[in-house]
Amino acid sequence: MKKILPLCFAIAAIAAFTLQAHAQLIVANPSVKASDASKSDLKDVFTGGSSSLGGSHVTPLLLKAGSVNDEFLTAYIGKSSAAFLASWRSLVFSGQATMPRSLETDAEVVEYVAHNPGAIGYIGKSSPHEGVKVLTIR
Repeated sequence: MKKILPLCFAIAAIAAFTLQAHAQLIVANPSVKASDASKSDLKDVFTGGSSSLGGSHVTPLLLKAGSVNDEFLTAYIGKSSAAFLASWRSLVFSGQATMPRSLETDAEVVEYVAHNPGAIGYIGKSSPHEGVKVLTIR
């Protein structure tokens, strides 16, 4: 029994991490041709390394601070919020990029993405998302 209990805790921790890593939806304007994206694709788009996805020009949209933002950055970017913003500021100050727009709520992200061709963002998995395309992560 003593050996089984630590194993159960380990399995529960792995399951919790897996669920947390997929606690967001990646949403795109219907004009975006891609219907799926890899973790690497998302990292490139959201860190300024690429402005295309599936042959479409895309513009990333960020959520301001919060659990969905933190979980997205951890799962797909591999950085803390502070490190992520520092890398964007470096790109902006060197003239290589423009800081992505940040919105306060999932509803604002959905509204913006739905009405702006090429827009791509992320929201909580349980948030309403009519009018946008949900990308499958491969």
